[in-house]
Amino acid sequence: MSKTILLVHGAWVTTSCWTNFKEFLESKGHEVIVPAWPYLDKSVAELRRHADPLLAKQTIKGLVDYFESQVRALPSPPILMGHSFGGLIVQMLLDRGLGAAGVAIDAGPPRGVLPSFTAIKSALPVLLAWRGWNRILSMSFESFSKTFANTLPPSAQLATYDQHIVPAPGRIYFQAALGIGNGVKFNNPNRPPLLLIAASEDRTSTTSMVRAMHRKHSRAPSRTDIMEFPARSHWLIAEPGWQEVAEKAIDWAERRAK
Repeated sequence: MSKTILLVHGAWVTTSCWTNFKEFLESKGHEVIVPAWPYLDKSVAELRRHADPLLAKQTIKGLVDYFESQVRALPSPPILMGHSFGGLIVQMLLDRGLGAAGVAIDAGPPRGVLPSFTAIKSALPVLLAWRGWNRILSMSFESFSKTFANTLPPSAQLATYDQHIVPAPGRIYFQAALGIGNGVKFNNPNRPPLLLIAASEDRTSTTSMVRAMHRKHSRAPSRTDIMEFPARSHWLIAEPGWQEVAEKAIDWAERRAK
């Protein structure tokens, strides 16, 4: 049975990160919706040239509220899939009782899940940025190559960086680090089913963090599962092998969706 699927991208990228996933899911007969984050509904070139100053004021709650409005505008509860910061948003939408089921891929952690040392190290360029709380920040190619797409060969890293990476609001990272606005009720009896996906070589949302999220969310009576993919980086939704991730994610969601 076909379902509407709503894809939520993360920070540093646009909806184009989901191109492969979207086409694959549509080939399975699903309607796929990919809303852009507020202030990121432009091309990569335009966003690099001039990001909307309001992006600097974006908050985690504002993002979740925005995607809640997108979900509620649909005629029936969609399957939710989110990557990276989008995976945190999916967890928070599910906590609000929204969606038929949710898949959080290499997700940002809710409050109560401590980041690993590797993840903290990866986030330092943002957390140490001068006045980063109030600024729109850029990801350097060095950070991208070491923490975001570290399993890609150097030539593919540069091409992917040029094609996808855009500025992001520093504020949401400081909020996440301080546990501001990113809490969920891990024992929530009304939470729809949740699948957490981890990548073995991810240096941003490490396997240990995803396992910790799984342990916490398993307190809820709803189905909570975890999948781990070897030899993948944080970019597993678009790097070689993404088809396997998409196939297993939608197979799980089709079977678990309310």
